[in-house]
Amino acid sequence: MLVIKPKVSTYISLSLVLLILISGLVYILRDFAYKGSFGIWFYLIACTVITLVILMLLVKMLAGYRFITAGRDQIIVKLPLRGYSKIYPVSQVLAWEEEVVMANKKEFRQVTIAFSDKQSISVSNHEHEAYKDLVAYLSKKAGKQKVKSKKA
Repeated sequence: MLVIKPKVSTYISLSLVLLILISGLVYILRDFAYKGSFGIWFYLIACTVITLVILMLLVKMLAGYRFITAGRDQIIVKLPLRGYSKIYPVSQVLAWEEEVVMANKKEFRQVTIAFSDKQSISVSNHEHEAYKDLVAYLSKKAGKQKVKSKKA
């Protein structure tokens, strides 16, 4: 059985960024309450922008927290924060595609798997462990369902 889970280092990094953003928000609100060093517009805009970034980061972290198990001709998707678990036989894989993007001289890979019940999951090599093993498993068990990449 092959278990694809979130990388701990990714969540540590995102948590540190989140902590810095929350500290900055607290500092700006404290400055507004006690000193009022800047105009009201600065506080309104800065707090709104920082709060939106914090919320987007939290949604990214919570939505990406999933465990995928592949093996024995099935794929099990578990979303612990939603209490969701679903077992898909490999025969229910409608299509899967691996995307490769080069950015800053680094290769980012993401595989998207679509199932017959119109659900899909995405797994990336920078956010999940055992990414290469999942792609190898899909190539072996569901090779005919692979979507051919288009070259632009």
